[in-house]
Amino acid sequence: MKIKSEKDFWSGLMFVVVGVVFAWGATTYSFGSSARPGPGYFPFGLGIILALIGALILFESLTIEVEGGEKIGEWPLKQSGVILGAVALFGLLLPKIGMAVALPVLIIVSSLASGEFNWKEVLLNSVILTVGSWAIFIKGLGLTIPLWPAFLTA
Repeated sequence: MKIKSEKDFWSGLMFVVVGVVFAWGATTYSFGSSARPGPGYFPFGLGIILALIGALILFESLTIEVEGGEKIGEWPLKQSGVILGAVALFGLLLPKIGMAVALPVLIIVSSLASGEFNWKEVLLNSVILTVGSWAIFIKGLGLTIPLWPAFLTA
């Protein structure tokens, strides 16, 4: 069987694998019932849905002809490394300097991976995402995430 769209083939395969792994992992938790779902109910259903969507994409990649075969091309290793490094830096900084500083650092450093870096847009995104994260995670959900550096709150 010939792959007619490389991009769809690999993305469909990734969705199937991730969906199956999530559904399989969810089987270790209690399912409960539809009226009173347990902790495994939602991840299992979501994993199955993701795997089914992946299977549909995978099927289409083998049956529907596209122009040029939609080749994947080069893997952006440098950009992936910058983003992965930014996430690791965020994980290290969050407990020490708080979300108000660590989140903008994450956004600024990960934005450097783009060829379309613009300081004005990056700073605006930093402010919006930091305020939104504070509102959702600290105020809304009541999570105990440090907002400010420890030396400022002591």
